[in-house]
Amino acid sequence: MSQLVRAHNIVVSSDGYAAGEGQSLERPFGHADPQVMMAWAGATASWPNRTDPGGSQGLDDYLVREFHRNIGAEIMGRNKFGPQRGPWTDHEWQGWWGDEPPFHTPVFVMTHHERPSFTLGDTTFHFVSGSPAEVLEPALAAADGKDVRLGGGAQSLRQFLDAGLVDTLHVAVSPVELGGGSRLWSSPEELLDRYHRDVVPSPSGAVVHHLFWRR
Repeated sequence: MSQLVRAHNIVVSSDGYAAGEGQSLERPFGHADPQVMMAWAGATASWPNRTDPGGSQGLDDYLVREFHRNIGAEIMGRNKFGPQRGPWTDHEWQGWWGDEPPFHTPVFVMTHHERPSFTLGDTTFHFVSGSPAEVLEPALAAADGKDVRLGGGAQSLRQFLDAGLVDTLHVAVSPVELGGGSRLWSSPEELLDRYHRDVVPSPSGAVVHHLFWRR
């Protein structure tokens, strides 16, 4: 089976924003509240940060598990890695995830300002510049036959969508309205010339899942 380029568990507001305004070290999602937007995932039995037994089963739980299935590498935008802009001034800071990042694969961070790679736990971060196709090439090689996940944020994901490089896409639309920030779309209908789509409400009622695959 050929490798796929997948974007999974991308959560956006009802007006299409994946993150709010005013991103900072203390607020990775700006004025958006990730606990509200990701509540559907955090309630599942398979949520990796769950500290108590239980949790919901069904579609939401399946989609949380699917996030890690057959993933060999991730590509993320620089603003998902951190809030810094412009040339790097502090190589000591190594992201929001602590000593054991949740990715467990090579991660390729898209940036105009490259810096040396480093490893935390079983995740190695590489900082690469170039077009989406140029960034995808080493990620596919590093994935070693498995799929490549596009982790966001919205701007980098949109670049891959516009370049025609995304095979499947899962977006959970939250009823929250943000009014500004980093926007994935004005409407999901923008993608229907290139993708089939199924729309499935979450059993929790917290979000509506939009599942896209290439035409």
